[in-house]
Parts: sequence; C-alpha cells; structure tokens
Amino acid sequence: MTHVEDELTSQPECWTRAAAEAARHADALPAAGERIAVVGCGTSYFMAQAVAALREGAGQGETDAFAASEFAHGRSYDRVVALTRSGTTTEVLDVLKQLKGRTRTTAITADPATPVMAAADEVVVLDFADERSVVQTRFATTALTLLRAHLGLHTDAVVADARTALSTPLPEGLVECTQFSFLGRGWTVGLANEAGLKMREASLAWTEAYPAMEYRHGPISITTHGTATWMLGEAPEGLAEQVRQTGGLWVPGALDPLAELVRVQRLAVAVAAARGLDPDRPRHLTRSVILARP
Repeated sequence: MTHVEDELTSQPECWTRAAAEAARHADALPAAGERIAVVGCGTSYFMAQAVAALREGAGQGETDAFAASEFAHGRSYDRVVALTRSGTTTEVLDVLKQLKGRTRTTAITADPATPVMAAADEVVVLDFADERSVVQTRFATTALTLLRAHLGLHTDAVVADARTALSTPLPEGLVECTQFSFLGRGWTVGLANEAGLKMREASLAWTEAYPAMEYRHGPISITTHGTATWMLGEAPEGLAEQVRQTGGLWVPGALDPLAELVRVQRLAVAVAAARGLDPDRPRHLTRSVILARP
C-alpha cells in the first residue's frame, strides 16, 4: 500500500478527532462576526475557498480566500487564518511575517516543529493528520472538518459517508476515462478544484474544474465518450441529462461533498496504478515549496 492510500483510508478517524478538537481550539478560530481571510497554497488554498463559502453561508461574517502568494495586503481583516500542512511553505510564512503585530493570525498545521509556530499569533496543530506523502489527502480534509465543526456544520453522518466512500466500488468505466471534469456549487467549488488537482498530481490525468453552471457555458463541449463529469454536491436541474446526451459519463455526488472528495482521491490512486505511476512520487513536486532567497 502506498503512503497516499494508507493516509486517505484513515480520514474517517481523523475527522472524528478533528470535530472533537474544534471546541478545545475555539478561541484560536474565527469568532462569529469577525471579518477574516483564509490563505493557503495548492490544496490548502482550495480548502480556504471551501471554508470561505461555508462561513459566509452560515452568516458568520465576511470571509475571503487567497492563494498566499496573492494575498491582498491592502485590505483590513480582524483575523487571517493560514492553512499549511508542512509549516514551512515560503508564501504562507511571508504573509504571516508581514501581518505580525498588525492583524491577528491563526495557523492550522500538522507539524509543531516548524517556523509557523512562531510566525502566527495562535496555532492549531493537527499532528494526528500529518502525512508522509507529497500528495495531500487527510490533512486537508481534516483541517476543513475542524473548521466545519467550528461552524456547527459537521455531523456524524459526514464520517459515515466517508466510510461509504472508502468501501464502495468506483463507477464502472471511470478509471478508463481519458478526461475528468469536476463541478461544484458554493463551498464545493473549492472541493472541485481540489479534486482536479488531486488527479493531476497523482495520475497526470487531464482534469478541469468549474462552478457547475459555468461548465455549461463552454466547457461541456469537451465532453464525449470516454470522458467523465463528476458533481460534488447537488447538481443544477437538467445538467446530468445534458451531460449524458454528450455520451460522457455522469458521476452524481450522492454522498456528503467532502466524502465525495475521498472517492476522487481513490480514483486518483486507481488511475495512477492503471497508468503504471507511483502516486507517492508525483512528477516535479515536493512535499513543501520552500523558495530560495537571493
């Protein structure tokens, strides 16, 4: 079993623990009414997108999401939350350094022995969700679960759906597809972006991600026999039938969207295996991006 496989199968247990941890870390996490930004890189950025939509949808306050390299330093926030598995990512540390003494910051990380511990005002350590793999799975979904629980949006049913996602066979013919489109709505747009990234990292697959209705405004033209369109969450009315009319494979999101992401993680590993690739050694990638300074 690869590191990726081992780590993705542990997610139900990690989510249960993260939900329990949310109350203990309540003071370090955004309070209702705070105007906040959530920053991250790669997978963590896509989790930030999901968090921002969830928090605003719950009426908890204005919430922006940024790739750390694109953070809007001209804006005023009550708090900035940084998601960083490694605790060493250059762009995240740069943001925290520039905000020091001006804006309250919270970092959510997996490694307590890294520079982020001193860079942020407050830190939540999810070391039980740390990973050996380059390709993130359980840290990202565990961090999102922590924040969903903090917002009162996590239930035991989500964990049950994750177990179903791990035990149910993937749809027939899906692994053999040559192109994959992932669709989301609201908070699941971030999950769709992450689904596409996971497939590219682990299996070098041709993947795209869109808000569900934006897919209908052009990208559906690539859909045909041998391609798949996967909806994370509830699909807009009529979209499934439109995809089926193209000859493409429609994959409905029957489970909680975060559990659907677990199914995508399994697909990424399966496609990698079918193509003779090692998902633990993605091409041109390292576990953390640390930029050299002149």
